[in-house]
Amino acid sequence: MHIDGNGAAGVFAEALGMDITTAVVTCAGCGRGAPFAETHVYDHGPGVVARCSGCESVVARLVRTPTDAWLDLRGARSVRIPLGQQLSH
Repeated sequence: MHIDGNGAAGVFAEALGMDITTAVVTCAGCGRGAPFAETHVYDHGPGVVARCSGCESVVARLVRTPTDAWLDLRGARSVRIPLGQQLSH
């Protein structure tokens, strides 16, 4: 049983300091790019695992301890994070 990436938004925001749900994650396994909100999230063990909604490959893992957050993105070929409109060049 899984939830979508929106269900893990809080724990990832706490670790990253930003809303990850709109970031586009490209799966290293199948090459599918989709918003993090579409990932299949499993939160049944000591950490949170996000899997590609296309091929179910693991794209992200997050484990929290009382003092640290450990983030593993090796299953993501890339993570594109939209920058807000407030930034100008």
